[in-house]
Amino acid sequence: MNEDLQYLKLLSIFHYVVGGLAVLFSFIPIIYVVIGMLAVCIPGTFEGEGEAMPAFIGWIFIIIGAVLIVLGWAFSACIIIAGRSLAKQVHYMFCIVMAAIECIFMPFGTVLGVFTIVVLTRPSVKEMFELNAMSTPPGALSGGSAGASL
Repeated sequence: MNEDLQYLKLLSIFHYVVGGLAVLFSFIPIIYVVIGMLAVCIPGTFEGEGEAMPAFIGWIFIIIGAVLIVLGWAFSACIIIAGRSLAKQVHYMFCIVMAAIECIFMPFGTVLGVFTIVVLTRPSVKEMFELNAMSTPPGALSGGSAGASL
């Protein structure tokens, strides 16, 4: 039981690290946003011997880059939330699903996702999550004090 807690604590820490790396990698599509802004704001930037690039192509670059950045941030936030859930032994199914989704973030997410699934499928770990789910009041994970101040 104590060994399982130590594994969950280590997995939680690694989720924070991989979540931070995912945030950094999610800034890579900013290149598309910059290219799109250059195409929209300075129309002759990518003009070769032919015609200038139409402005709508620049807007497509901006939109695609922005969407990719926001998706990366959402993915990173979910990884960090999964790490917090592992530390508190709550939201078992969310942790399993995030561990499976992390496997696409190669190589770090793959390793972390596989190890997380291996640890979470242990009967003793699943029992710990079930016990904490019964004893944890609603809103305890977020630290919120719903109805505490009257």
